[in-house]
Amino acid sequence: MINYIIQVILFQILFLTIYDFFLSKETFFTKNRWYLLSTPILSFLLPLIKIPTFQKAVPQEYIVYLPEVVISPETVIQKSTWYQSLNYIDIIFAIGVIVFTVVFLSKLIQIFKLINSYKLVRKVGYTLVLIPNQSKAFSFFNYIFLGEEIPENQKEQIIAHELVHSTQKHSLDLLLFEFLKIIMWFNPMIFIYQKRITLVHEYISDEVATKNEPKENYINKLLSSFFQVEDIAFINQFYKQTLIKKRIIMMKKKQSKKMNQLKYLVLIPVLMSMLFYTSCSENESNLISGQKNLRNYITMIMGKSMLIQEKKKPILILT
Repeated sequence: MINYIIQVILFQILFLTIYDFFLSKETFFTKNRWYLLSTPILSFLLPLIKIPTFQKAVPQEYIVYLPEVVISPETVIQKSTWYQSLNYIDIIFAIGVIVFTVVFLSKLIQIFKLINSYKLVRKVGYTLVLIPNQSKAFSFFNYIFLGEEIPENQKEQIIAHELVHSTQKHSLDLLLFEFLKIIMWFNPMIFIYQKRITLVHEYISDEVATKNEPKENYINKLLSSFFQVEDIAFINQFYKQTLIKKRIIMMKKKQSKKMNQLKYLVLIPVLMSMLFYTSCSENESNLISGQKNLRNYITMIMGKSMLIQEKKKPILILT
């Protein structure tokens, strides 16, 4: 299991490295979105795929198979206290899952409280949640949360921006990574993935929203907006200070050439290398398993020999 987890994390590191170096600066936002959604799932599946053709490519003389050892029914049973029998790794993992689940549910409850506590304005395709004495602006599925302190001349721009998040179901993407964060809370790559796709969501929404007005006007309004920000990772926020600069740079950037889409082809040799590695790692696991069996065998022989000596039996019988 630990070997599987290590492979998943290593694959995600490689996928993110490819994204940061080759794809993140391109304006193929929708393709980048699907890249960031598919590669973490692939990293979970690839270690489970074993291709026999790749296994045969490894010369057999470099593989050592240790014989299976069968010990007689007479085994040495050592008494152990209850705390020695506990698997502390499983306990720590379970505690992490519980903590991250509680944090996620608490933030989800915050959103539902906002929906149930404040005025709702039903529109075609979405619902406005008007929050008094606030300047917050964010969306969650078909709900757009809008602070009443936001100037009227900026509300239209914000709604247009958040509608893109709503129609393209960006909240589903973020919830996927929230689920991955719960089951792999110890993996920092999941947190990086979520940050990357959050930025891509903003690029997509900015691209659509700027089709209806000049980019300069949109950027000026964006810079003049100093809204409060909710500390919730799975909502789409119109204003997030850490992303503003990157969004403006990307809006001013020229469209990437179609030829640059060939960069996605770098995934082909990378995936083939990963499949080769995972297929051959089965042989490596057999070797490790054989080594463990041999160590256990030696340990049991030594323990049994000591037991026989204590009982003053001159013969050690193994079947």
